Amino acid sequence: MDCIFCKIAAGEIPSTKVFENDKILAFNDVNPQAPVHILVIPKEHIASADGINADNAHLVSEIFKNIPQIAAQAGLENGYRIITNIGNDGCQSVKHMHFHVLGGKKLAEKMC
Repeated sequence: MDCIFCKIAAGEIPSTKVFENDKILAFNDVNPQAPVHILVIPKEHIASADGINADNAHLVSEIFKNIPQIAAQAGLENGYRIITNIGNDGCQSVKHMHFHVLGGKKLAEKMC
């Protein structure tokens, strides 16, 4: 598989890790859209949130269970935004499910 996030999870491509356990990885986005921009991925390849099923839903739970700790470690005391993009119209640039954790300033209310 030629998935950049699978390669990052496997340690084949370096990243600035901010959290890792046996199921998920969080690292700083190389093109941040906010002062804090962290990507949180399952280590198992799931193409997008459309690929969540009974066999892998526990990975999404693991991600959301750990995001508060990841955000706190990043100093996001006043809140943050969690975003996932799905498919071309949703602007999903990497076809491996990932969640953007954005914060560090007051974010715009309007998304488009």
